[in-house]
Amino acid sequence: MDIKIWSAISKYLTATILVTGIAACNIKQEEVLVASVTSVVSKDGSNAFYKENWESLEKVNQKPAWFQDAKLGIYTHWGPTSQANIGMKWAAGWYGLDMYMDKQYDWKTGELRRFGDNNETRPSYAYQHHLKQHGDPAEFGFKDIIKQFNPDKFDAEEWAELFKKSGAKFAGPVAIHHDNYAMWDSEVTRWNSKATTGRDITGELRDALKKRDLKLLTSFHHAFTWVYFANAHNFDATAETSDLYTDKHDLTDFKPNKRFHDRWFAKLKEVIDNYQPDVIWFDWWVEFLDEEYRKKFVAYYYNKAKEWDKDVVINYKNTSFPSSVGILDYERGRPNKIKDEFWMTDTSPGAWFYYENAKFVSPNEIVDILIDIVAKNGLMLLNVPPNPDGSIPHEMHDMLDKLGNWLEINGEGIYETRPWTVFGEGPTRISRGGHKIEKQKIEYNQKDIRFTKKGDDVIYAFVMDVPDTDLVIETLNTNLSVLQTKIEKIEMLGSKQTVNWRRNAQGLVIQKPVSIPSDFAIGYKITLLHEDEVGIGGEDPGAN
Repeated sequence: MDIKIWSAISKYLTATILVTGIAACNIKQEEVLVASVTSVVSKDGSNAFYKENWESLEKVNQKPAWFQDAKLGIYTHWGPTSQANIGMKWAAGWYGLDMYMDKQYDWKTGELRRFGDNNETRPSYAYQHHLKQHGDPAEFGFKDIIKQFNPDKFDAEEWAELFKKSGAKFAGPVAIHHDNYAMWDSEVTRWNSKATTGRDITGELRDALKKRDLKLLTSFHHAFTWVYFANAHNFDATAETSDLYTDKHDLTDFKPNKRFHDRWFAKLKEVIDNYQPDVIWFDWWVEFLDEEYRKKFVAYYYNKAKEWDKDVVINYKNTSFPSSVGILDYERGRPNKIKDEFWMTDTSPGAWFYYENAKFVSPNEIVDILIDIVAKNGLMLLNVPPNPDGSIPHEMHDMLDKLGNWLEINGEGIYETRPWTVFGEGPTRISRGGHKIEKQKIEYNQKDIRFTKKGDDVIYAFVMDVPDTDLVIETLNTNLSVLQTKIEKIEMLGSKQTVNWRRNAQGLVIQKPVSIPSDFAIGYKITLLHEDEVGIGGEDPGAN
């Protein structure tokens, strides 16, 4: 049977099965489709521009200029997990894993956790909450949480407008999280937003972003699904739900089977083919998948980009891919120095998913983190966690508005810049760079300065807090050779007031401003004076 016809049949059945019950025949149809997808890719790949080997793939342009220029992107952790978090006292971004922990296991080892002097076992908080809220997970599992997800307040136009106003240059959804639920119109998996809610979240958001000249990101977290739902097989997982929960396996069996690998790739291919994302971001655990599948994905994505005639980006964590084919991501972290290779961080102003007791960091802190990232040759991917119904929390509205206002004033020193000779100066430093260093309490003050540059003629200096006295930038003193030319003029971004300054052995001394254009960090544009060298042609420098 023709694949398109087969897909149409599968789609029709998908729309009704989650209402009427789980049917094994639908799974079989999806398996045929997945098999056809992977076989077609393998057949067509022989004549592709990029081959499925690292030697060929290292020729890609893994860090296009547009991405290095962008500095800020947004993505959204949202889906059935948001629905599951209603009523939770503590955030549970991994609800689908924790709800099956009647006894807590260390998912890294599969060992049972014991507590107290009596070495007793304890259920997880999510399991206890689930019992009270929904009943026994054996009767009401995550598959049933999915049926409750109702994005009736989701407005792609409103989202895109807010993201545009924030100053982001690209944005998009968490296309699929660890819970294996696809936020797009899928023929590969019946567990998707179109089938269960009637909304193609990815498609609607793509169209709204395109109207505003924002590029599309889709993020994929489903490599970890193999571990995430391992314990569900002690409750409501069956052979008929294996397309959601994965095939039955031991908690300590961390090696996914071929079926899992095929479905992992098929979902990626479907989003690539149907939505043409500019950025594909990966959460961890991809490094544990077979290398052949990772090479297959990279080759397929970059070859499709060749067809589309556009530069695309792969973001990865840990050792998922070689640095020659993608850009490394730090989760809630960043290095403590300038990196030669361009990098990025994904961070969230609060919990990753909706959490009714969420506490958000201040807009000022987000601005400071962004500046520090850009000064060290990085980019910020900021998470916006919507409410379960798809509306954006007012705290996030306020934060994105204020971030956008600051960038409207200071964006000249952020967008399209590159790191300067040093990233900054001042007393506030990250003790050690890496993942999740945001656990450190970092509060910048007026003595903390961060630098960026454009070309060889302009340096930007950001003062990380409003100064209450004259500013002294010690790095730019006349005794050091860091600044190897004279300064022509200094301007405050977003202000027409005259900036009074002098440069001496102490440093570059800038008089305390009369007024400031923002309550957050202040940006100064330092234009350098380049004098022509003499005697280059052999003439006498002293001659008239």
